[in-house]
Amino acid sequence: MITIIAEFDVKTDKVESFLDAVKPLVEGSNAEAGCIRYELHKAMDSENNYTMMEEWEDQAAIDAHNISDHFTSIVPSLADFMNAEPRVTLYSKVIS
Repeated sequence: MITIIAEFDVKTDKVESFLDAVKPLVEGSNAEAGCIRYELHKAMDSENNYTMMEEWEDQAAIDAHNISDHFTSIVPSLADFMNAEPRVTLYSKVIS
């Protein structure tokens, strides 16, 4: 299993537009083969900090996700909502 954590610093005046834009991304991603979970979380101490938490069965599932229609049509437009580039980190499970 591979976990991806993507952190977004969203412009204050773009939060609602950001949420509207990512909703179909979350829905489409959760329906993909190999997706264990794909969720957007909001930091409890910040109005602008959002984190996408993803779990995938393997690299092949991530590769398919990265070329999916909902990913390629939505992700490039997210830059318009950001104060900075998203911070994306991949993890592999060590202990469960």
